[in-house]
Amino acid sequence: MPPGDIAPVLMGFVFMVSAAAVLIFRGPVGRAIARRIEGTSGQVEGVDLADVQGRIAELEQRMSSVLELEERLDFAERLLAQAREPERLS
Repeated sequence: MPPGDIAPVLMGFVFMVSAAAVLIFRGPVGRAIARRIEGTSGQVEGVDLADVQGRIAELEQRMSSVLELEERLDFAERLLAQAREPERLS
C-alpha cells in the first residue's frame, strides 16, 4: 500500500462507525429517539389523569391507615412487654 493511499483505512473507519450507529439506534436509545420524534415520549395511551390522581389519593389514604396500625401495634407490644415484667409495675 502506498503511503498516500488512505482509502482502505477510511473505508474501514466508515464501516466501524456505521456498524456502531446501527447497533446504537436499534437498541433502547433508538427507540427513545423514535418515541421523542413521534411525540409520545413516556406517555401511556388510554390513561386518564383523573384516574391516576384518584389512585394516588387512595394509596395515600391506605398509607396513613398502615401508619396508624403500626402505631397501635407498637403500643400493644409495649403493653405486653410491661405485663411480662410484673415487678416493674409495682
